[in-house]
Amino acid sequence: MAGNAGSPMADAGLTIRETATSGETRPRGVRRADAIRELKKRDNYTNFRHIAFVYLVIAASIGLTIWSYGAVEEAGLGWWWNIPMTLLCIAAVGASQHQFGGVIHEGTHFILFENKILNELASDWLGGFPIYTSTFQYRLHHLAHHQFINDPLRDPDWAQLNESGHDLDFPITHFEMLKELGKQLWLPNLFRYMIVRARYSALGTDNNPYMDRKRKGERLPTLMGVIYAVTAPAAAITLIKTGHGAWAFVALGVTTAAAVAYFYFLDENKLPHAHVETVISHRTTNISRILYMAILYFALTGIEVAGWGHAWAYFGLLWILPLFTAFPLFMIMRQWVQHGNADRGRYTNTRVFLVNPFIRYAVFPFGMDYHLPHHVFASVPHYKLKGLHELLLQDPEYKEKGIVVEGYFNSPHGTVEDRNPTVIEVLGEKYAPKPDGDVYVDTNTLEYAEVRDPDAIARENVASARGE
Repeated sequence: MAGNAGSPMADAGLTIRETATSGETRPRGVRRADAIRELKKRDNYTNFRHIAFVYLVIAASIGLTIWSYGAVEEAGLGWWWNIPMTLLCIAAVGASQHQFGGVIHEGTHFILFENKILNELASDWLGGFPIYTSTFQYRLHHLAHHQFINDPLRDPDWAQLNESGHDLDFPITHFEMLKELGKQLWLPNLFRYMIVRARYSALGTDNNPYMDRKRKGERLPTLMGVIYAVTAPAAAITLIKTGHGAWAFVALGVTTAAAVAYFYFLDENKLPHAHVETVISHRTTNISRILYMAILYFALTGIEVAGWGHAWAYFGLLWILPLFTAFPLFMIMRQWVQHGNADRGRYTNTRVFLVNPFIRYAVFPFGMDYHLPHHVFASVPHYKLKGLHELLLQDPEYKEKGIVVEGYFNSPHGTVEDRNPTVIEVLGEKYAPKPDGDVYVDTNTLEYAEVRDPDAIARENVASARGE
């Protein structure tokens, strides 16, 4: 089964009739369906501009920080003068790594680019591999999240937050929210979040209906990728520090060849399979990820051996450290508020967030600020979600039930009556979901996916719902 976009009227969700200017009567739902089809259109070039901006921010942040280190040293100042710039860089890079998460998110829905192969390659090489993940495994995790939003048994996001100790007992007060954010300053909390999140994205969960339980594969291939990611740099750095720079290249070459050979000759049945077809084979994706890391590791080693700078130290400080600190902090700040204190209704499972540019870049990347229209129609690219939201406001039910949030901690409108709630306010008692709220299961989340065995997904949906 390839795609299930549904009928125009199903997309429209309206059957009200209105009179056109020509005097003829025309279904309003059909008009809206035409507009939604236009909004769903993707291309093969727009997102290169958005991705390029993220890389520009990363290059500028790291470049300016390294330059400042040189200026501090030249001025004969103490090392502590580097702390403010380092913290700013960690925040900017962590925010940009979250942007890479947005790239993968678009790729997961096949809306990063229209061409599926380009979509997968760009999502992996430009978004996923730099933060040590891949698109396909995240897709399985995320499709279940969309279809069973806020379902404690079948939404993987719920299970992941619970396992990492980051689930909150909503509704919560301002003080409780600030207290929970303060707990993230204890770095082990962020490390634990990242480790659990990475495991869920890489291996999935046993009750994910998109996983093929009969071909769950083995864990060794995933472990091999982790082993290469850690041991190759460790060997190179050790050899460089002991004055054996040339041997560092040899070590990288040997470990890379061994890892590539392992995946090349590996029986693909030992890799996790799913009911959703791959665009690029598991074998190719695993080899590609090894090659990406190899290119990066060779480049860092080359810079270091040539004496052009402390490349490995900067990589650890300005890339790996943000990956386990600022990046997960921004993810937590998003994940808590997008669906926290919400129910399972179609228009009430998330919200629209109007926030300042920094919060939007760091916390709501690639259109995640317009999260409600995204969950209503997940096949609309991020740069068209604002237009989708404005279109959906013509639907009385969406306008009545959908919540628009303004400001994260404080409202830009102060104490004006009838203003929209802030992010923190919407997590409180006033906006707590009603116990008898509607339950919406999103079957259109698979619109662009190719499903091998839809009946198996249906069967496993039932089993998961029963907790089997």
